[in-house]
Amino acid sequence: MARGKATKSTTQVSSAATAFNAIDKLLWQPGSGCSGALDYMEQSSWLLFLRYLDAREEERQLEAMMLGNSYEPVLPKALCWSTWAYPTQADGSLDVDAMLKGEDLIFFVQHTLFPELRKLKEGAATDTIQYRVGSIFEQLNCRFTDGFLLREVIALMQPLKFQTEADRHELSVLYEARLGEMGNAGRDGGQYYTPRPLIRTMIRLLDPKVGERFDDGACGSGGFLCEAYQHMRDKAKNDAKAYQQLQHHTFSGGEVKPLAYVSAQMNCILHGLETPTITFGDTLSNKIADFTDKDRVDVIGANPPFGAGANKMNQQNFTITTSETALMFMEYFIAKLKKGGRAAIIIKNTFLSNTDNASIAIRRLLLTRCQLNWVLDLPAKVFTAGVQTVVLFFTKDGPTTNPIRYYQLDMKGVSLGKTRPLNEKDLAEFEAMVKGETPCEGCESYWTLDPKTLDESTYDLSVKNPNKKAEVRASAAECRAEIQAAYAAIGKLLKGWQP
Repeated sequence: MARGKATKSTTQVSSAATAFNAIDKLLWQPGSGCSGALDYMEQSSWLLFLRYLDAREEERQLEAMMLGNSYEPVLPKALCWSTWAYPTQADGSLDVDAMLKGEDLIFFVQHTLFPELRKLKEGAATDTIQYRVGSIFEQLNCRFTDGFLLREVIALMQPLKFQTEADRHELSVLYEARLGEMGNAGRDGGQYYTPRPLIRTMIRLLDPKVGERFDDGACGSGGFLCEAYQHMRDKAKNDAKAYQQLQHHTFSGGEVKPLAYVSAQMNCILHGLETPTITFGDTLSNKIADFTDKDRVDVIGANPPFGAGANKMNQQNFTITTSETALMFMEYFIAKLKKGGRAAIIIKNTFLSNTDNASIAIRRLLLTRCQLNWVLDLPAKVFTAGVQTVVLFFTKDGPTTNPIRYYQLDMKGVSLGKTRPLNEKDLAEFEAMVKGETPCEGCESYWTLDPKTLDESTYDLSVKNPNKKAEVRASAAECRAEIQAAYAAIGKLLKGWQP
């Protein structure tokens, strides 16, 4: 499809929100290669990532000079955004004669840019930006077929700013909104996105501190890593040493899906966390028997995938045999925690009562190795897929001897969904109870379970709120009688009706 040159208006945006909305519209046009929210995230993410690297290049060079270090650009000059995407003249304006467009732009991106970016991983140390760039572009493809459309998207990306914390915060909010849309999308988008109000509450209750290591082996779009970083950064503002600790020695994660992996990288960057150790690959391929003290972490927050079938090779890495990935992740998290470490894990509520051997064995492992502190029972529509879940809060200093505390989130008739998602106010009472700011006794949503009363053949932990009266349902005969009475009443009304 032939297109003209991008007009000046596409480069003049009043805000990042305006730019994102304009990019949205372009990516739904023929020639973008996008057929849904997941494709949108992929194409916008790689462009945003390269724009970010270029915008931060001057700042990185200045930082190196101030520290007296030599500086090497992140990317070779030919691959830099300011060379191929937005070359400028001496006055800073776009060099229209030097810029690639149309078929030339598509050919360069597909046959030079992407292949050369992938090669950056070769020979690079795993903790370098070059290695991360190579790893990211190994998982991506340029879907654009219309070079003029791509040129318009580039023009909209160009004015975005990344230099200040305020700049990055604005972009992170916009990016999170797109991640939320991806989570609401069909196919497998929902597995990447956990509602941020829930994550923020979990992180505040875990309260990770500078000097502790935080891990999410099923990190999806990086929500737990981003929120944990923000929580720790807020408590150590203006502390340069703490900042370096957080940037380079605190956060780790893993993700097996390419789009989620890329989204997590970009999401962390926009939240100010530039160098988390996120591994692309299957976390469950790690043999837990090989973990040493240096592999273990202080804090884990995660929402592992439910129901996905694990391969036979990975099953051999665990002591409990199962093909259910959520159960394997539970064993992984317990093994990954240091002695005294703490975790908050989202899992299907059926985990608490399933009678298969693997579920019983994992519950036994949890209760003998850890102190299970709280079980937060969530409504079904917290997640768009409608899966009912619980959050397990536990500390690796078991066995569980203290009463296990339960809280059942009651939305009091409010129906959760896209137009009314979960918010932090919904979780405020639970958070206050955990922190000891609100008394638990007398609350209908709260109860405890004495671990001594558990049946050791099942270790059933299912949610059975003793404070709520069971719903009394009418019998079949009562229902039939009520229906017949209603029909009789309608019949009388119709007989007396006059046209």
